[in-house]
Amino acid sequence: MRRPFLFYMDSLLLTHGAGGNRNAPLLVALANAFAETGVEVVRYDLPFRQVRAKGPPRPGDAARDREGLKQEIQKLRQKGTEHVWMGGQSYGGRQSSILAAEEPELVDRLLLLSYPLHAPGKPDQLRTAHFPKLTMPVLFVHGSRDPFGTHEEMRKAIKLIPGLVELMEAEGVGHDLGRKHEALVQKIVNQWAVMRR
Repeated sequence: MRRPFLFYMDSLLLTHGAGGNRNAPLLVALANAFAETGVEVVRYDLPFRQVRAKGPPRPGDAARDREGLKQEIQKLRQKGTEHVWMGGQSYGGRQSSILAAEEPELVDRLLLLSYPLHAPGKPDQLRTAHFPKLTMPVLFVHGSRDPFGTHEEMRKAIKLIPGLVELMEAEGVGHDLGRKHEALVQKIVNQWAVMRR
């Protein structure tokens, strides 16, 4: 049974990948699990998804999507929440990390699920230019069968990040991190708690 929380000390803004929305099963499972620990979770539809119910973002959508994330974070800050975190799956995580690199004081921590390190089949086109500007703690969760980056590639890439960084390697799953999320979600919440200490 969930305990009622009248005031949340910590809040987490979670967003989705290019083909999903705020109701993606992994995001829902994470929100429920974090809520059990007293963390307020806001699942957020990025602006491109608010405009179009289906389809991926267009090249010009990224800046607007980051602005939408920033506005949601500012709403959480205005509540007086002590710690505000941000994260997302694939495209949503990438935009979250770029925003955090641009404005390092905006959030206290990042949760990046299936970070799209490179497009499938294009390992030389890494999406890491902003990594050296990530100064807050970052938890990456990455599947061993993810075509957007191998575990070895991820381990090498995160060395560019000067802040505290952890890579949780999920075995046997792809970019969607599998369909049975219960065990993985619990591991994520547990690791997040360790990083909070």
